[in-house]
Amino acid sequence: MDTLIGLSKGLAADGKVNQAEAEFLYSWLVQNQQVSLNPIIFNLLDKVGSMLEDGVLDNDESAELLTILRSISGEESIIGELSKTSSLPINQPLPSLVFNNSTFLFTGTCAFGTRKQCQEAIESLGGVNAKSVTKTLDYLILGTYVTDSWVHESFGRKIEKAMQYRDGGVPLAIITEEHWANEAQL
Repeated sequence: MDTLIGLSKGLAADGKVNQAEAEFLYSWLVQNQQVSLNPIIFNLLDKVGSMLEDGVLDNDESAELLTILRSISGEESIIGELSKTSSLPINQPLPSLVFNNSTFLFTGTCAFGTRKQCQEAIESLGGVNAKSVTKTLDYLILGTYVTDSWVHESFGRKIEKAMQYRDGGVPLAIITEEHWANEAQL
């Protein structure tokens, strides 16, 4: 995902996506589809494949692909700025976290490490890993690489369900991976 985000930023940098860039992206996606289980890669592969099916990336397809790449890479960043979760239903203000006996669930792709590594960190802090979003969940942690397109991804269902519970009065906090890591002092 890190490489895809970088590619997306590079391909979108000049404000347009040409035929050669789309073909390069398609080739990269084909080569890397076996390496990642991330649905963003599979969805993008299908989309770019259908755009190039006739051998020509027309103006409408180019504009659509540019929009997709910008959503994957996030908002434009300032030199030196870290990638971050943005335009997501994060609790504001961000809460102080209680780790001991609290339940945590990760969604999306994390910069900290694999899902297993993140879950091991939760357990080492005295927390409990949840298997799904329920009314007893304390914290839903959005991985750093969850993008504005979360609504269209499979992990978006977790976010939607957490929002419904939270908006219904359940004391469930939706937080960023960065906030979790800072609070855990990782």
